[in-house]
Amino acid sequence: DHVVFDSASGLNRPPQARRIGFVLQHLALFPHLTVAENIEYGLGQLSASERRQRALTIARSFRIDHLLDRTPSTISGGERQRVALARSLVTDPALLLLDEPLSALDHATQSLIMSDLRAWNSARHIPILYVTHAHREVFALGERVLVLQEGRLVADGLPHDVIHAPTHETIAQIAGFENIFDATITALWPERGTMECRLSASTDIEVPLTRGTPGAHVRVAIHAGDILLASEPPRGLSARNVLPGTVRHVRREGTLVVVTVDASPSFEVHVTISAEDALGLTEGRAVWLVIKTHSCHLVTPTQQAQPSISSSSFSTSKM
Repeated sequence: DHVVFDSASGLNRPPQARRIGFVLQHLALFPHLTVAENIEYGLGQLSASERRQRALTIARSFRIDHLLDRTPSTISGGERQRVALARSLVTDPALLLLDEPLSALDHATQSLIMSDLRAWNSARHIPILYVTHAHREVFALGERVLVLQEGRLVADGLPHDVIHAPTHETIAQIAGFENIFDATITALWPERGTMECRLSASTDIEVPLTRGTPGAHVRVAIHAGDILLASEPPRGLSARNVLPGTVRHVRREGTLVVVTVDASPSFEVHVTISAEDALGLTEGRAVWLVIKTHSCHLVTPTQQAQPSISSSSFSTSKM
C-alpha cells in the first residue's frame, strides 16, 4: 500500500524517500570510506551524533562494532557482508531486497549472518525479497518460495512443498535431485494411487498416480539419498521398487560415499562410509536398489514447462 511510482498521477518518490533497502550481490561498499561511514551513508538527513549512534547500534547487532574505523579492504568477506546489510538496515526500511547476498561465503559464515538477519527482522516483520540459487537458504529464511524462469513464475508455495515435491524439472535440478530420467507410463492403478513407468526396456518402477495415460512420456526425479542399497535380494519390504544392478563407480566426498549403479539406466546413490564398508561396495559388485514409491517425483520437462526458459532462481519473501 506504499506507492513510490505512479506515472498516471506523476508520483515519483526519490530513492531516499522510498524506504526500500537493497543489498547487491557484490555489495558495492565504498572503498574509500570507513565501515562507520559506509553504514551512515543513507542517514544524511540526521545530525552527525544521530548518525553515529544509529551506526553503532546496528553495528553491534551484527557484531561489527569493533570494525567501525576500518576500511572494507582490511576486513573479511563475512564482515563486509555484515557491513552491507547494516548499511541497508540502518535506514529502517519498509521493504528489503537482497540479491544473492551470501553466495560468496562459506556455510559457517552464511549461517551466522542468516541468524543475525532473522534476529533483526523478528522485531520488525518487514517483507523481505531474497533471491538465491541455494535451496539451503530457502529453507533457512523463507516462509514462501517463488521459482522464476526468465521472469516467469513456475512454482509458488511453502518451501517444503515446492522444493521437496517439485513439479518441474528445473525445480528438481535446483533442489539437488541427482537422478532425473525419461520414462513412459505403462499402467495406471487408481485403486492403489500409483502407476507404472518404464525407464528402459528392462526397468519398470511404481510411482505416485498423476494425470496421464499409458504411452505418455514423463520425467521422473529421485534423490540419491532416498535410494537404499542391498548386497543381496531384499524380501518383505514395503518399498515397491527393487531393481538389480551393478556398481560401476565409487567415490568419497568427505563423509559421503557417491555410488554409481548401472540398473538400466544408471543411478547415483548416496550412502555413508560405514554402509560402504558393510556392503563391500566395489566396482563390479552386484547390488539391489530399493526405492519407495513416494520417493519418485513426476516432473514436467523444462522444455515443455516454458519453451523460452533457460535459467532459474529462487525468491523467498517475508522471513
